[in-house]
Amino acid sequence: MKELHAGRHLRLVCRNGWEFVERPGVLGIVLVVAVTPGGGLLLVEQHREPVGASVLELPAGLAGDAGSPAGEPLEEAARRELVEETGWDAAEMERLTAGPPSAGVTSEVVTLFRARGLSKAGPGGGVEGEAITVHEVPLAEAEAWLLRREAGGALVDPKVWAGLWFARRP
Repeated sequence: MKELHAGRHLRLVCRNGWEFVERPGVLGIVLVVAVTPGGGLLLVEQHREPVGASVLELPAGLAGDAGSPAGEPLEEAARRELVEETGWDAAEMERLTAGPPSAGVTSEVVTLFRARGLSKAGPGGGVEGEAITVHEVPLAEAEAWLLRREAGGALVDPKVWAGLWFARRP
């Protein structure tokens, strides 16, 4: 593998003629499907500079980045990110599935967790420097709410739709 460029958080590499992005030191990416005791799907919204728009997403983050403990298990990263971003903690994290979000561009593999036994633990909104808005969307109204937000100019991460499918399963 040949390194083509290295930035602060990303590396562009080439292997077997294929150029792609890596995140040095990151052990994994986690996404969390969380439904509150009141039946609300937890979503986060923040401006994403690469697409120049507000994006609605599942709570998510990195295991092994500068802000996480060394060797942090993915389940613990999912719990930490849920609390940081939404202010909700989970008694249990159930691994649902894992896979590449954009296999032609990055070596990342995302692991999706379902949070169970939620309790309010703090304000959420992310860590310093993040401007995250938390939405607790009634599960029964989530599709219509997401479509209205899209019509208003927000982008919806397609993984939210997968999360919605998992949220409705027992």
